Amino acid sequence: MDTPTGSLTSDPTPPAPADPAPADPRAVRRAAWAGLVGTALEQYDFVIYGTASALVFGDLFFPNASPAVALLASFAAYAVGFAARPLGGLFFSRFGDRLGRKWILITTLFLMGGSTFAIGLLPTYSQVGVLAPALLVLCRFFQGFGAGAEQSGGATLLTETAVTGRRGRLASLVMTGAALGTVMGAVAWILVQTLPDDQLMSWGWRLVFASSLLVTVAAMVIRRKLSESPVFQDLKRRHEKPKSPVKEVFRHGRKPMLLVLFMNAGISAQSYTYQVFMASYLVSTVGVDASFVPKVLMVGAACGGLAAIGFGILSDRVGRKPVYTSILTALVLLPGPSFVALNTGSPAAITVTMIIGFVLAGQGAVGVQMSYFPELFGSRYRYAGVTLGREFSSVLGGGVAPLICASLLTAFSGSWIPVAVYMMLMMIVSLVAALMAPETRDRDLASPVDATAPARSLTETSPQ
Repeated sequence: MDTPTGSLTSDPTPPAPADPAPADPRAVRRAAWAGLVGTALEQYDFVIYGTASALVFGDLFFPNASPAVALLASFAAYAVGFAARPLGGLFFSRFGDRLGRKWILITTLFLMGGSTFAIGLLPTYSQVGVLAPALLVLCRFFQGFGAGAEQSGGATLLTETAVTGRRGRLASLVMTGAALGTVMGAVAWILVQTLPDDQLMSWGWRLVFASSLLVTVAAMVIRRKLSESPVFQDLKRRHEKPKSPVKEVFRHGRKPMLLVLFMNAGISAQSYTYQVFMASYLVSTVGVDASFVPKVLMVGAACGGLAAIGFGILSDRVGRKPVYTSILTALVLLPGPSFVALNTGSPAAITVTMIIGFVLAGQGAVGVQMSYFPELFGSRYRYAGVTLGREFSSVLGGGVAPLICASLLTAFSGSWIPVAVYMMLMMIVSLVAALMAPETRDRDLASPVDATAPARSLTETSPQ
């Protein structure tokens, strides 16, 4: 009989060793800070770029186009970063399960921070012509390439380090870091928007990107003292590190990888619709003052960061699946009321709408993912499986979401209804996938068996 998807082989062998003892409290604290600060940098880089795409990049790098076409071109360049993420995921996944989580996280940190800093040094279209947008796209590519293993690596490290029963709480700190990065990015834009327009467009926007160097240095200091997770140390001790984690994922872990891909696609689409597209929608369609946008993003992200921890704790108590599916069900219903509230132009209504979007799609659901997704995989290719599933879904979801939304808005003469329908359909895909996924709370992370394997497959061997 064929081996079920998610199993490694059907030959009986002694069971996998018990879940290794968690790291000491100091190692847990270091892992928590490393995940939080590293993801803060990643999100800071993406937020300042996304905000710049909505507010200034059209004039700086695509000045000869109409406002609508310039906005589309800015979002297309934004999408390049997401297209690069699965490529980065493929590259770094080869090493995360072989060399360890720590050194990959340090490498991606340098790549993200350096690329963001380089954007602040780029010449504009008025200075070098078409070379300017080409260089912008190149920097955006490397920014996304580095980010391809960042969140997944942090989530895997924290989940494998945490004490059983507290994985959801600890791993959710990755998304608290993402919220912190959004807040810092919003603050940076709030500060530079106090400059006169000519100074903002000449050198003010460059300061925002140059500031990423400070965040990179802070994250590097913390990550240098990071310890490897107990699960990886156990694999290393038993000489069971896979030679080719990516091949093992495609050969043995397809089912959990596809679940991760579809469970995340809708969340990614809605998250970046709220964080990026709605920023431009508020300014270009609703007529909100541009200086209001970073402020409302900052408030929404702060609330989302708290929600990530809250949902992570709740998933430790009642389970990953019921919490995750409840959030997704709410998000299927949210887009229509969101646009109705935004179109009122009321600052209070806009703020409440953006807070709900961040709490549910921006950080809340993803906070649950940070422990849920690593628990779906066996120990041998966990890093690769989470990374590949999340990053390929980031292209289908978040990477093209602002571009699709802007295109729909243009094609349907400014109507928000097609955009809301798109958001709902993407979320239904994720909800269906989540309903098919198993519960994973407190499962043995030292086991090589995926959570999707049949219950009877308790004694599998490692692949040859």
